[in-house]
Amino acid sequence: MNLRTTLTFDPDNAARLKRLLKERDASFKKVVNDLIRHALDDIEKPKKKRKPFRTKAVDLGPMLYPSIKEALQAMDDEYDRKKLGLP
Repeated sequence: MNLRTTLTFDPDNAARLKRLLKERDASFKKVVNDLIRHALDDIEKPKKKRKPFRTKAVDLGPMLYPSIKEALQAMDDEYDRKKLGLP
């Protein structure tokens, strides 16, 4: 299928396209078709499956407080000591 259309390029793309035309010494039609082909190939190619991110478990030693309730109580006690200016 041949398709004829009018393309309007943003200024930055127009400048890059002009530079490519000079570098490749190729026709406008060839350069645009190559660019479109490359972009479509990139879009259509299947994405590589990434290896899942894994974290390693680390032993943090014994718990300082056996329950959340005791940990919160210790924090409250420390806050009260600081508020009263105690060590």
